Amino acid sequence: MFSKNIYIYDAIRTPRAKGKSSTANKPGGALSKVTPHELVKHLINAIEQRNQGSTDNINRLALGCVGQIGPQGGHIALVSRLASLLKNDVTVRTLNNYCVSGLSAIFDATLWIQNEGKGLALAGGVESLSQVGFLDDKASYYNDPNLIKKLNWAPPVMGAELIATIEKFTKSDLDHITLLSHQRAEKAWNDGFYSNSVIPIPYNKDISLLEKDALIKADITIEYLKALKPFFEAQGKLGYDNMMLRNIPDLKEITHLHSIANCPGMADGASLVLLGTKEAGEKIGLKPRARIIDFTETADNPVIQLTAGFKAMEILLNNQKMNVNDIDRYEFMEAFAALPVKFLNTYGVDVNKVNVNGGHLAMGHPMGATGAILVTTLLNELERSKLQKGMVVAQAGGGIGAAILIERMN
Repeated sequence: MFSKNIYIYDAIRTPRAKGKSSTANKPGGALSKVTPHELVKHLINAIEQRNQGSTDNINRLALGCVGQIGPQGGHIALVSRLASLLKNDVTVRTLNNYCVSGLSAIFDATLWIQNEGKGLALAGGVESLSQVGFLDDKASYYNDPNLIKKLNWAPPVMGAELIATIEKFTKSDLDHITLLSHQRAEKAWNDGFYSNSVIPIPYNKDISLLEKDALIKADITIEYLKALKPFFEAQGKLGYDNMMLRNIPDLKEITHLHSIANCPGMADGASLVLLGTKEAGEKIGLKPRARIIDFTETADNPVIQLTAGFKAMEILLNNQKMNVNDIDRYEFMEAFAALPVKFLNTYGVDVNKVNVNGGHLAMGHPMGATGAILVTTLLNELERSKLQKGMVVAQAGGGIGAAILIERMN
């Protein structure tokens, strides 16, 4: 696919904080007063500390970001570069491909290196849902009844409810995968797995540190999850259920199953991946940690919305003449609980290969950063387990998907 090999030299992220702004009565998430570009700047500093001389040789910064207004408005990649150690001649790109934006940024940087052949690139994403809330950009098709009807638009969770209905999942199916995500995340943190890839964030004038993902519920139980009622039936009755039933005539009704706990928590966070050719790394003494084998972006049914990631995975496997069992580890984006359940049920993937250190249901979903977070987790898991090939599979509202296949080098 590529004219030259592109390598991953490093991949890091911030801890994920609750994406909650402060009120007069309640404090916000730990990062709610840290600007998004400061999160990126912090990671750029860490990249330089871990890879001496890298920032002088970086020629591209690509960042995914979904809510591009307010503190994330303008050009967040440009603002991040201006605030950081990066040189003024580093080209920048900010992109929004919804929840796969962080992967799309990595693809952008990879293709840029292929075409330009210059040095190193940083790619990833950032999202502060405490400062720019979900759907705060107020796009016309979010609220205009005529456009909603014409475009068949619905909030992404409606796609998860539709998939659960089509696949005849039970709430127990969703609760058990949610519990597993929290249990695995807590164990991975306790075992020190994330210590090499998560860069603590100082806040409140160094009085305290955010060192760990803040949304994990260490004491969560299946009884607690079972007691939570499905949350989105009322939203479905606003017209979204009828729209989905018009488009899927074989269905008689939508079964609403997802509770709030079966959805990834709103989170603040950022992630960066350091990419480059072999020559660019050798120039400053870097050793590649992984090679990018293949990647793709896809589109699929915008009513079901959340199936394009599966399509992306299938394309990569077909390109490489592989099957699902040839992949050693998967980081599958837990967009909602129905998605990992479908992944495991439909493809027969061994659960012990998928999100083995927890996922978004436990640790949260800073939308623009998610794709790069998954790559970061995958790279470190391949090294920890001494396995070779790993894949990230991700999906987004509106029928958007992406996947990347990487191979560990050392």
